Amino acid sequence: MTADSEPHGFTLFATAIGPCALVWNGHGIAAVRLPEQSEGRMLSRLHRQFPQLEAAAPSQTMLQAVQGMVALLEGEARDLRFCALDLRRTTPFHRRVYAAAQDILPGKTKTYGEIAALLGEPGSARAVGQALGHNPFPIIVPCHRVLASGAQSGGFSAPGGVSTKLRMLLIEGAEIGGAPGLFDREPPPSTH
Repeated sequence: MTADSEPHGFTLFATAIGPCALVWNGHGIAAVRLPEQSEGRMLSRLHRQFPQLEAAAPSQTMLQAVQGMVALLEGEARDLRFCALDLRRTTPFHRRVYAAAQDILPGKTKTYGEIAALLGEPGSARAVGQALGHNPFPIIVPCHRVLASGAQSGGFSAPGGVSTKLRMLLIEGAEIGGAPGLFDREPPPSTH
């Protein structure tokens, strides 16, 4: 049985950036989807990828994943590495990239090149970017925290593109290029 032909449950959940979806199977979380133009469009894409997809009440484990993602997108510093991911269809290199991305704490960033160096494969920044571009678990595997060199945003393949990436970084009060996050700056002096 291929991963696509096995039964998958899913739930939609509200976040600060819009409605997201969590898809799971007996092996763990199969996918997370960020907000799309419409709920119908999101469901259509999910059903194409997972033909045996059914709306279901999440188990306690899946509910904890949802609660963690919602809290993170409300600005709470949450570590989501507890989430069990179904990595059966993921290459070993992608798994290593995803694990490195999960080690980036909320409010922090790394570059594609820094991830490549951490993996012991300097010069593979492009491959790191491609792996993150295929990340089926955004939020849990925080690909939004990985930037291009020079603290440039780089790409973001999720719906909403780079603006969604920047919005998520803003919510986290991220340091970009070593600069303090938006919420770490001193308030302007009072004029009173």
